[in-house]
Amino acid sequence: MKNINTEQEYREQINQEGLTVGIFTTTWCPDCKRLDMFIDEITQEHQDKQWFTIDRDEFPEISEEQTVMGIPSLLVFKNGEKVAHLHSANAKTPEAVNEFLNDL
Repeated sequence: MKNINTEQEYREQINQEGLTVGIFTTTWCPDCKRLDMFIDEITQEHQDKQWFTIDRDEFPEISEEQTVMGIPSLLVFKNGEKVAHLHSANAKTPEAVNEFLNDL
């Protein structure tokens, strides 16, 4: 999973033709730590998608642009457009995340 360090990296990731899943997170978020416990297994099950993480606190403008109000949030992009958004309240279990991804 790619960790985004610049806005240019972010733009390159979301502008891909295939589905790209971005995980908006922070270092201090307890629910993000919970997601970290099971996300590797989920990414293995969904290798047909590109994955990246981005720290919401390091990129507040991007987070605002994408309406990321809570963390962790999973956003799905295709050709630069956001096609799905799993808000933090629904991203707390492996089952919820898998259901979201399977419905894409």
